[in-house]
Amino acid sequence: MRSELNTLLALLGVPYELFPCDPALVDTAAFCAAYGFALADSANTIVVVGKAEPRRFAACVVLATHRLDVNRSVRTRLGTRKASFAGPAETRELTGHEIGGVTVFGLPRDLPILVDAAVMARERIVLGGGSRSWKVLAAPAILLALPNVAVVEGLAQPAALVGEGA
Repeated sequence: MRSELNTLLALLGVPYELFPCDPALVDTAAFCAAYGFALADSANTIVVVGKAEPRRFAACVVLATHRLDVNRSVRTRLGTRKASFAGPAETRELTGHEIGGVTVFGLPRDLPILVDAAVMARERIVLGGGSRSWKVLAAPAILLALPNVAVVEGLAQPAALVGEGA
């Protein structure tokens, strides 16, 4: 997995670092606590599916301190009346990655990648590496080197605002 990920990342022409991690620390908070990363620098990749036929998918990148706005922002971008998080089997089938190791690198070229604008404001982000054993450390600009990427203002809301009508 590491050599495949290195090959994918090298093609982007953007500096990065691969960071090995204990697969038992798949939970973002546990990973950050164990390795000394700030939650605000951890960017999670979440697959969302529109509940219309044909089913539409998107990979969404949001900071661990934020909550993805599936019911408004993502649903609107997918052009469907309803949307939800893709299940583990659907995510694995689409991305080839297990939950806890999903990454935006190497996804199907036609899959939309939606990045919350707050991710782009960070100096450096920690992303999944395609397995539970690797993370990718890079400037957020690495996301802009991917095909089919859109940076979306308000794709996610700070977790403190979730449930407060934000």
